This record gives sequence, C-alpha cells and structure tokens, in this order.
Amino acid sequence: MNTKRPIVWFEIYVDDIERAAKFYETIFDVTLEGLPNPTEDELQMMTFPGDMNAYGANGALVKAQDVKAGGNSTLVYFGSADCVTEELRIEKAGGKIFRPKMAIGEYGFITLFIDTEGNMIGLHSME
Repeated sequence: MNTKRPIVWFEIYVDDIERAAKFYETIFDVTLEGLPNPTEDELQMMTFPGDMNAYGANGALVKAQDVKAGGNSTLVYFGSADCVTEELRIEKAGGKIFRPKMAIGEYGFITLFIDTEGNMIGLHSME
C-alpha cells in the first residue's frame, strides 16, 4: 500500500444528484462537474474539484440504480481551514448538523452533518 496516499477515491451515493450537487457546492463554495459514465450501468456522477495525482483523495457524488443513499457505514471527512465556515452553511443548504464543531485533542476539530440524501459526512480542521 502507498502510505502517502492510502485513499485515492471516494463516492457518496445520492438519490437526487442535482439536489446533492447544489448542497455540496453551497457548503464548500465549489463547482462540481459531470463525469462521463465509465460503465454500462445507469450511472450519473458529479466530481468534486481535485487532482488525482496530488496527495489526498478526490471523489464524486454518484446516482446508481441499485445503490440507495444513506445508511452506509463509511464516513468521509472533508478538510477545512475551520469547520465552522462550512458548518454555518449546512442547514441553509438543506442539511442537518449531527454534531457541531468539537475538539478531538491534538488532532484538531470535527463537525458531523447529514447531507440532503441522508449520508453522514464529516469536516476536519486543525483550528
């Protein structure tokens, strides 16, 4: 395993890709872009901005016929300068705060929230 980049991709499954894209674009102040379907399945994908060759992971929202949103056991954390910045946008964008910004000792701070599709997502910052 390449320990410098142990996670290379993530997918957040959604039921309404337009609603989910608007939510993430609003809280992170970014633009998601459509990806061509890489398979024969009925699949829609909207990617987060990123560089697949740089450190860290890039990923996409995915609408798939056979995969329901929410209820999974994987938690994705997005990096932040200060969790409060994005936290203040979550409810206005249609999400719910599950756990407001809290200290995790020497490892910084996290916020946990539920997106418009029922997925729990995390924010992480050192401030």
